[in-house]
Amino acid sequence: MKRVTGIGGIFFQAKDPVGLRHWYRDHLGIDVLEWGGAVFPWSDDAGHPSKGMTIWSIGEAGGEQFPKGASPFMINYRVDNLDALLAALREEGCNVLEKAPDSEYGQFGWVIDPEGNKIELWQPPDGG
Repeated sequence: MKRVTGIGGIFFQAKDPVGLRHWYRDHLGIDVLEWGGAVFPWSDDAGHPSKGMTIWSIGEAGGEQFPKGASPFMINYRVDNLDALLAALREEGCNVLEKAPDSEYGQFGWVIDPEGNKIELWQPPDGG
């Protein structure tokens, strides 16, 4: 079974998320949108759009995205079959959290690595 197929997103915690978003916008040119993040569409080597995107977002420290005591970041990995991967990780003795209900954005599940980092696993919706 293929497990991770790419990076779907990178999420940061910040004490001052608005200020940090402005810093990234002003100094690195990241187009931060109203919801607090940016979308980087994928393209092939010739610059033509391809299927997929990577999300970049800054949220408030201590917010719902991060478990207490965890790293100030979380990486979202794209997967082909979330249910099969979560089952395999459980069988392997990994600390798998409850899967979120399916949404228009696809399916999401989480696992905690041995260092306490929360990892998000994302199966995009069909066509995503």
